[in-house]
Amino acid sequence: MSSKDMFDLKCVRCPRLAEHLVNVRSEYPDYHGLPVAPFGAEKPKLLIVGLAPGMHGANATGRPFTGDHAGVLLYKALFKYGFSNQETAIQANDGLKLKKCRITNAVKCLPPENKPTGLEVNTCNSFLKNEIESLGKGFVILALGGIAHKAVLKATNLKVKDYPFGHAALHKVDEKKWLLDSYHCSRYNTQTRRLTEDMFFDVFSKARELATHSI
Repeated sequence: MSSKDMFDLKCVRCPRLAEHLVNVRSEYPDYHGLPVAPFGAEKPKLLIVGLAPGMHGANATGRPFTGDHAGVLLYKALFKYGFSNQETAIQANDGLKLKKCRITNAVKCLPPENKPTGLEVNTCNSFLKNEIESLGKGFVILALGGIAHKAVLKATNLKVKDYPFGHAALHKVDEKKWLLDSYHCSRYNTQTRRLTEDMFFDVFSKARELATHSI
């Protein structure tokens, strides 16, 4: 399997997203403004799957969850549980490194209003499927939000009705893979207290336990 099967910087499979990125690059010429590549370890024990790049975060910096509000809590949790060397992610050259962890997205391009269509999620799913298949057998997948959860199920040929999404819900994908769910660490979820820091840390504690002892 080639690296292009897992990510394509020049991908324009989704016309609406491709057109949107052209407009974004015109308005913000200093932004990355292209599909955002997965970031982290080549063979991780924890694969984090987000929704899509944020406008002024990953879309600007070119690295998942870097430079935006959603990344604040995520990278704090990664550092606390030993998956990174620092707890902040400001820009792509800030020295941050992930340990036995990789971050990817269900949709690799910035969608208008942060809302990809179902067709766009499905069109991008082959990249996620190939990425998961390339990582070996034993690891934990942490899905941030319901769309990421469904994208993982599609990528692993599992049925949504058999694996319902719920915060801190744990599902066995196969003998050596687990799917763990969390509410997305978005500004809306954290400010409304739908997702608290303690709730998020509890999920990461479980991910760390599974990655360390169960695989």
